[in-house]
Amino acid sequence: MIELDATIESERYLHVQREGEGLTAVWKLEERPLREKRLDNNAASDELRFGLKQLLGGVEEGIVLAAEHEEQLVGLAAARHNLERKTLQVIDVRVDYDLRREGIGIAMLFQIIAKAREMGVRAVTAVTYTDNLPAARLAQKSGFDLCGVDTHYKSNHDLVKEAVALFWYVALD
Repeated sequence: MIELDATIESERYLHVQREGEGLTAVWKLEERPLREKRLDNNAASDELRFGLKQLLGGVEEGIVLAAEHEEQLVGLAAARHNLERKTLQVIDVRVDYDLRREGIGIAMLFQIIAKAREMGVRAVTAVTYTDNLPAARLAQKSGFDLCGVDTHYKSNHDLVKEAVALFWYVALD
């Protein structure tokens, strides 16, 4: 179901710089050119596949959206309901490489936000990474506000690897 060309292509990234220590630390983000152009096939991870199966099978509550063009799958978006936090967490948005910048990703995110309102949750959340600038731009264009960074989300070396997690938020109440 998720075998579409979700290649990530970017020549830029968000550089994260820490200033200060402890409770006075401040994080500064600055768009910069990558050393070399990033082309990543962005294959669906086993964790994502499992999450989609849980949502589609009704084991977890949430939403899965598919976009089609000429009877072909061209986009997929999924979000899971976090009952404890009363949020809808976007777990993936992918659009076929050849149909990017046609509004498909934004439309799917707007549908997720609308569904979240219907569900009565307080917010929609998402995570992107500094080395995937197109995803960060999509979140921002879709109405998400940047609300935090985590320099140790995937590993203890995310800052050095220039793959820092960015947390996004759309407040609904």
